[in-house]
Amino acid sequence: MPEGPEIKRLSSRLKKVLVDKALAGVEFTYQGLGAYNQELLSQKIVDVDSRGKALIISFSEGLSIYSHNQLYGKWLIVRSGKVPKTNRSQRLVISTNRHSAFLFSASDIQVLKTVDLGSHPFLSKLGPDALGNATTKNQVLEQLVSKRFRRRSLGALLLDQGFIAGLGNYLRSEILFNSKLHPLEKPMNLSEGSLDVLARNILGITRQAYETSGVTNDLGRVSQLKEKGVKRSRFRFAIFSRNKMPCYVCNKKIIREEVNGRRLYLCQGCQPKPL
Repeated sequence: MPEGPEIKRLSSRLKKVLVDKALAGVEFTYQGLGAYNQELLSQKIVDVDSRGKALIISFSEGLSIYSHNQLYGKWLIVRSGKVPKTNRSQRLVISTNRHSAFLFSASDIQVLKTVDLGSHPFLSKLGPDALGNATTKNQVLEQLVSKRFRRRSLGALLLDQGFIAGLGNYLRSEILFNSKLHPLEKPMNLSEGSLDVLARNILGITRQAYETSGVTNDLGRVSQLKEKGVKRSRFRFAIFSRNKMPCYVCNKKIIREEVNGRRLYLCQGCQPKPL
């Protein structure tokens, strides 16, 4: 499933090709939403943005398209007149004279009044957005020490969109590794210094992933690995998807575990299990 950085980058690409452009077509092929085709075609798109892992396309007369890719949804942008080659099920296509944006296989798509987005069942429960311009380290710290979250294990907490929106599986492993914390640790048992490092990494690593198209490894290390001819798939992560490979810091083998039903990677040397 795409995580916050991927959806944020997608929103930027869609914004570039759709906002303030004359629309040549709007075609829903999903659960009766075709009734909106003509109504939206007569309007302009005024904004495209992400909230956590959800995408919001806002129109000039007060309607918005909400979509969440879930496991299988995917947006593809092509030149107008072209159709992507895929076996996925088409849900929506929005076209201008120059580009077409196709949404395939998503299972959560709605057309809502823009003013009602704040009360949407998913959006209303989101925590601070890790990629939100207004989200600060202090807000993350407040979440960590709150009664609601302080007793939760970090392995579960970092997947909870009500804690911090936009985090996901690869970010969870990378944040914990860089914070030198085991997934069984709980905020209530951490020192102020450890909480501060964790909060900084939650924002810093997520924002680096957005700015670098998903690279969460130390950027100095990445430069060195590139010089050695290492491929992107090998230098992208510090720990995620590196099962049985040596840790960059202590050289011990990285292990893979299942935590909350999702794969997680950790270094037993850098991330000791709590007593």
